[in-house]
Amino acid sequence: MPRTVPISRPWTRLVCPLGWILVCCFCSTLPSELQAQDSTVRIANQVVTLKEVVIRSKLNVAAFIDRIRKDSSFYKAFKNLKILGYTGLNDIRMMDKRGKLKASLYSRTRQQVAKGCRWMKVLEQQVTGDLFNRNGNWNYYTAQLYASLFFATDTICGDNNIVGDSGFDLAGKSGMEKRKEQLKMLIFDPGARIPGIPFIGDKIALFDEGVSDRYDFIIDMAPFRGEMCYVFRIIPRGDLSASEKNQIVFNEMTTWFRISDWDIVARTYDLSYNTGIYDFAVTMQVEMTRFKEFQVPSLIRYNGEWGLLFRKKERGVFTATLFDFTQ
Repeated sequence: MPRTVPISRPWTRLVCPLGWILVCCFCSTLPSELQAQDSTVRIANQVVTLKEVVIRSKLNVAAFIDRIRKDSSFYKAFKNLKILGYTGLNDIRMMDKRGKLKASLYSRTRQQVAKGCRWMKVLEQQVTGDLFNRNGNWNYYTAQLYASLFFATDTICGDNNIVGDSGFDLAGKSGMEKRKEQLKMLIFDPGARIPGIPFIGDKIALFDEGVSDRYDFIIDMAPFRGEMCYVFRIIPRGDLSASEKNQIVFNEMTTWFRISDWDIVARTYDLSYNTGIYDFAVTMQVEMTRFKEFQVPSLIRYNGEWGLLFRKKERGVFTATLFDFTQ
């Protein structure tokens, strides 16, 4: 591990720039098979591993981590859905504990926008099993949550795609509205504390002291769908004690940042936790695309299970594919 020294900001430490230059010059004279050496830098209390290709790119690691913490482009992309028309293919599947299909919904929908309002038309829909009760309400909590995020049952006016500084707000919300807001916080602002979730809210603050030191941060470079990206990966440290492992919620989170404009083009999550009162194991995948000047999600996948004390465990596989965007 290279020697680290403090730089001008008291909360940041980086590899000595002079030492880094000398190492790079020396490595350029070595055979290629000996040059693929990872390195590390220290940001506050967190050691960040840099792949050899990142070292060559001369990335400002402190600025990169700070940008990740403050990123709003991911949330902005979802907010853009509120002002654009698009076609959606929705695939909802609820499974039993053996992995067999219990209930499903497949639909093709079209969101229309005009004069500051949006509404959704169901162009095609197929339902199987007990997805709905006799009154037409959802029988499954997770399916209802998905629908509340992606199905607009009424005309909605006054929405915009502005990402404010206030972030998410749980004040005055309860029940499904509160759960929706907490889910949005987890998806759009991973690593932030989420109030109101018992036993877990402070364990997902990935960049906070006392949490970040349980994880390895890794920065690499790789193409994603033909575009070169910085790849930021967070995984639990391999040397955690049993008690520390019990504090882990993120099994992995990987984010692809387009190098040309720093927008997030894809992100994957793998989360699990068991509190004794509730437990979950969830993987999610989100991919982005461009429509005119707008960054928008084109694919959202969810595969997971949730269990609550005295309530039957739900296992769901959801996929939303969005295309044919209009303004």
